[in-house]
Amino acid sequence: MAAPLPLPALHATHAGIWIAHDGVTREVDRGQAIARLAETPHVLINAPLVGQRLGYGDVSGLDLLELFAFVHPARFAVPTVTGMARAAGVAAPASDSDGAGALLAIASALLARLGEEDWPEREGAWTSAQTLWRLGWGWSPLVAERIAKPERGERMLFSRLPQWEEQAERAPPRTVSVAPEAAEAKLADLTGRGSEPREGQKAMAREAAAIFSPRRAAGEPNLLLAEAGTGIGKTLAYLAPASLWAAEAGGTVWVSTFTKALQRQLDGEGVKLFADPETRKRRIVVRKGRENYLCLLNLEDAMQGAFAGRAAVLAQLVGRWAAYTKDGDMVGGDLPGWLTSLFRRAGATALTDRRGECVYAGCPHYRKCFIERAERAGREADLVIANHALVMVNAARARPDAPTRILFDEGHHLFDAADSTFSAALTGQEAIELRRWIVGPEGKARGRRRGLSARLLDVMSYDEQGAEALDAAVEAARALPGDGWLGRLGEGDPWGPLETLFGEVRGTVYARAKAQEAGYGLETELADPDGKLVEAAAKALAALDALARPLAALSRRLEAILEDAPDWLDAAARARVDGAINGLSWRRETLAAWIAMLGRIGGSADPDFVDWLAIDRVEGREYDIGLHRHWLDPTRPLAKAVMAPAHGVLVTSATLRGGEGWAAADARTGAAHLGSAAGHFEAASPFDYAAQSEVLIVTDIGRGDIPALAGAYARLIEAAGGGTLGLFTAIQRLRAVHARIADRLAREGFPLLAQHVDPIDTGTLVDIFRDDPRASLLGTDALRDGVDVPGESLRLVVMERVPWPRPTVLHAARRLAGGGSAYDDRVVRARLAQGFGRLIRRSQDRGQFVLLSSACPSRLLNAFPPGVEVVRLPLDAAVARVRAFQLGGGEGITSAPSALDDALPPGC
Repeated sequence: MAAPLPLPALHATHAGIWIAHDGVTREVDRGQAIARLAETPHVLINAPLVGQRLGYGDVSGLDLLELFAFVHPARFAVPTVTGMARAAGVAAPASDSDGAGALLAIASALLARLGEEDWPEREGAWTSAQTLWRLGWGWSPLVAERIAKPERGERMLFSRLPQWEEQAERAPPRTVSVAPEAAEAKLADLTGRGSEPREGQKAMAREAAAIFSPRRAAGEPNLLLAEAGTGIGKTLAYLAPASLWAAEAGGTVWVSTFTKALQRQLDGEGVKLFADPETRKRRIVVRKGRENYLCLLNLEDAMQGAFAGRAAVLAQLVGRWAAYTKDGDMVGGDLPGWLTSLFRRAGATALTDRRGECVYAGCPHYRKCFIERAERAGREADLVIANHALVMVNAARARPDAPTRILFDEGHHLFDAADSTFSAALTGQEAIELRRWIVGPEGKARGRRRGLSARLLDVMSYDEQGAEALDAAVEAARALPGDGWLGRLGEGDPWGPLETLFGEVRGTVYARAKAQEAGYGLETELADPDGKLVEAAAKALAALDALARPLAALSRRLEAILEDAPDWLDAAARARVDGAINGLSWRRETLAAWIAMLGRIGGSADPDFVDWLAIDRVEGREYDIGLHRHWLDPTRPLAKAVMAPAHGVLVTSATLRGGEGWAAADARTGAAHLGSAAGHFEAASPFDYAAQSEVLIVTDIGRGDIPALAGAYARLIEAAGGGTLGLFTAIQRLRAVHARIADRLAREGFPLLAQHVDPIDTGTLVDIFRDDPRASLLGTDALRDGVDVPGESLRLVVMERVPWPRPTVLHAARRLAGGGSAYDDRVVRARLAQGFGRLIRRSQDRGQFVLLSSACPSRLLNAFPPGVEVVRLPLDAAVARVRAFQLGGGEGITSAPSALDDALPPGC
């Protein structure tokens, strides 16, 4: 057993603050805790959260989470005292007051691990510890004395990373079909012969096999829309025929999701397809956008001095992780989501390629690049798991790896994903990013950023026309906004045509927009623009056109270099040129969209688009200004760019029709815009919703009465014994309710977590919530459809009001085109169904859905499953009913999973 540390530890919750030292634990108040922290470093967990609880933002100490990230990089742990105790193999505290002592025990166990012979993450630790000591990391003295200096020098991080190998281009997939009987047999292999038969799952596997048949004609994919209720097991139902086709045809099937949670679940299902880990790694690949992956060149720059202070410590810990990560994914991968939040995002975004500045083969780490490795692995894989946005972007840009067989899970989000992907925004922030990409660092800017000239200088030195086009593009880009543009607009002193345009946009919005809550921005329809705005738009259009011409010429010169390859164009140079062409293509598409948008100002409106002017604000502070364009119906470009080129497409969800007919599903998925009719499949959930759940509508909470709303949440959470997900339509109300009830609930033993309040990323908040059946979580839209918490940790969903859509310009246009109030009703039904859907995830789950609004029209209640009882009642009766319902489930709300759950991933 590890010896106790001669250090004090501090544990702060909403229920109280405790300090443990020399075997004694005592409770202190905020003032005493702050004074002690200022005097002596304390062991604590999650310093930013502790600072928030103390009302003292600059808390520093020995954070256990940082120590865990050093000792066990790329390993998951829930960032609570209980979660860390479990990860460290020590006894969890029995109460909050025991938490401070437990922190010392956890720290001792982690430090003792450093001296054990079988510590698997030893390589590189001694070198990292020495660097961290020089950076002043608090744990360094304790860590360094426990790690023996290796007899031989440790390999550098970048020499330890594996290289990807070039391979011949994969042959096109063979023309094969999957027989329904073969799909059903494969499903039986995946679920296990002894599993409980599920007719809906078998029927779906048989139907899904049809999308892998040869398509009848170009532009007419085999399309199936499948509404499969929760519990059907739809994941394995479509993976069965997909895996058969991939193996027999030698092709790749893309499985697309909307949430990271489902991506993780799908990746976990791989063990049923391929038992051997190496085979599984080769044949199932998770793909995300470039901005999600660690950039090794950025990391090297950060570790060699570009980062200072806390950011430099983060870089070293990320370096430890980079040596052990599965795929280099920093967002939703095996980098703990809580790690970057400990550093208040200091430097985290600079470690990824968020601005498209990759130099491709010009990078010394190109052959070890996580992004390139994932892209190449995806070309050879049987299954690629990705998100809707990446699938749509790859297809729209006609990338070589654009998918031809696509399975869209969480298909009810296709409309929203397409709306985002195929939109355009000419804003100050977008324009300044384009300037930086082309021009590079200006003035006193520091870092590795390189402009287009620096990235292509050696290539263009061999091509006079290309060099001239490059110089012209750099000069034209200087007409775009520069640093300090928002301040100049506020002072009425814009520089250049684009800043002048944004100044006119700002004035128009303030003149016309209706005031909104401080948490929201301001916007107004782009209609009847005044003369100054029209004139500014014309000059801005000319400036953008002057930039587009040399960029087009540069693209042509680069393409000519590839077509008529000179002697100096080796494989590395070719990769750089190809990467530059792709980057230029993306920016030219953006410029074309901006030019089209500006050309519409002062002219006739395009009925296919919705245009508006907006000022983006947070807490009343402006951070962006510009023009926005969205398709009125974004499923039109979705159908044309993504579905029509594909050979087979499945779109599935538990709520695909949204309580309406198949015509609505066809319209929301793009199927209505294809030349051939889609197939339809429906399988009801096997769960007994009428027996397992109920809906309560509370009738006596006044709209806008925050004290009453807060009181209702507190009483309902107490009645349920925690396990509550609270959903809000406004951040301000969420914060107000949390501030009123968090301490009260914590003292009763019910921790309350909150999105937009706790300095923790949303994924980690859900992990903490899932881990503690007595905890509750408050959140907004991201949690309504992004939480998958089966079992007793989620047994009550409370929605503060009917989730009517915000009255934006875009919503007003779609409402007008979509049937007025009927369109609103469709949106609300979908949101209610998604919220209710969080409750019952397994056959033994039980739960209640509470709506704190008497103004819920009866016509919306068909959002809930048939047979579920809906009761309107006052708060007192609702609290009593919640308490009785929870007690009625026996000890613990759920019992052991039935055979139905054996093959059911949590997200099905």
